[in-house]
Amino acid sequence: MILIKGFGKIAIMAKSASFVTEIDTSLAPKLKQDLIDQGFELSQPTYTVFQAKKQGVSCTLYQSGKLMVQGKGKDDFISFYLEPEILGNLSYSYPETTMNTLPHIGVDEAGKGDVFGPLCVAALYADSDQITSLIQMGIRDSKRLSDPTIIKIAEKIKKECDYSLIKIFPKRYNELYDQFRNLNHLLAWGHATAIEELVGKSQCSKVIIDQFASEHVVENALKKKALKVDLTQRHRGEEDIVVAGASILARAAFVQGIDRLSKEFELELPKGASALVVRAGQKFVRIHGEQALHQVAKLHFKTIQDFLTA
Repeated sequence: MILIKGFGKIAIMAKSASFVTEIDTSLAPKLKQDLIDQGFELSQPTYTVFQAKKQGVSCTLYQSGKLMVQGKGKDDFISFYLEPEILGNLSYSYPETTMNTLPHIGVDEAGKGDVFGPLCVAALYADSDQITSLIQMGIRDSKRLSDPTIIKIAEKIKKECDYSLIKIFPKRYNELYDQFRNLNHLLAWGHATAIEELVGKSQCSKVIIDQFASEHVVENALKKKALKVDLTQRHRGEEDIVVAGASILARAAFVQGIDRLSKEFELELPKGASALVVRAGQKFVRIHGEQALHQVAKLHFKTIQDFLTA
């Protein structure tokens, strides 16, 4: 069980099937209506203000102000609704004992596994006060958010923090891939370029990235730019809230980029590398010809060969 009192310190044990916190009872009407809108069924057991249940989640508000959330679906309920809308902090998703609140730069990318659309690398700088603002925005890994939500939050981040965005659209991407002949080396160049730009803006040399290759790959890219930084490379780097913010900026840029290409070529270009992507690629070739593929797709993907077999 995790027990949170008010919005302050956390007593942490291993995450279990229940989460308990205390809320201001003046928030009860909003909480109740929101849960109704989300499809919860309400009842009122003894000593409660209400109890709300739906598949996977049970939410009980006691007259004392204690709120208990249980069930297999509690983590998403807490992360996507309870923290940003009611608690106003991410103490559950990002416990204080592990959250880095010192000023630093976070870096992440989006689009590397997508046949269509750009590769986007984002670097985000946040000081201690700005990290607090990111918490209040409900920042979390972009893979857990819908595209409209990502774009909305990205605009808030841009207004609050310094950032750098490297957007490599397919035409330029294919030129760079021919030069590097290796995706990780291309990614490292993108990371180093974003870091270089943001270090210049922020004068911060503390950098955390979501590790995607052997450590020396990015280190070598930084050396080529004669850029000295205190670099930390972490698997699941998005657990750092500034890296999570960078992941949102990168994903928003990718989503907007693939949408732009779809409008330009008047054809919906799906994300990923699925059978839906193959069908869209085959249709693109029929309409625009094979020679135009370099403008919308990353040509080193094996999926490209399936575009040409229809």
